[in-house]
Amino acid sequence: MKYALLLGRILFSLIFLLSAFGHFGAESISYAAAKGVPAANILVPITGLMEIFGALTIIAGYKAKWGAWTLVAFLVPVTFIMHNFWTITDPMAKQMDMIAFMKNISMTGGALIIAYFGSGELSVERNIAKAKQS
Repeated sequence: MKYALLLGRILFSLIFLLSAFGHFGAESISYAAAKGVPAANILVPITGLMEIFGALTIIAGYKAKWGAWTLVAFLVPVTFIMHNFWTITDPMAKQMDMIAFMKNISMTGGALIIAYFGSGELSVERNIAKAKQS
């Protein structure tokens, strides 16, 4: 089961790691600004850094709880600002944003689980703790 947790951490983190780099481009910044994000040219790249940090700490299993809380801090405002499906009148667009909203809610749940339980046995943090005991 220790391998399942490692695989789960990797799979959970991939979406954040792969999508983070888009946060440094003009398209993402413009889209966020159009959705009403203040100072999007500053905040959107910061969210990209948050995603990279959170994903890498969780994958490595080093300070994974910090990384998970960072992802929660990223997901909560982004979910409600960028995927506010309840304000959309076009049925197709509303459905797409509702799916994205629920995906983010689900990922917030996953991040909260990691924030509580940590990274498990196969992790850098566990190896450091074992080395200190020796």
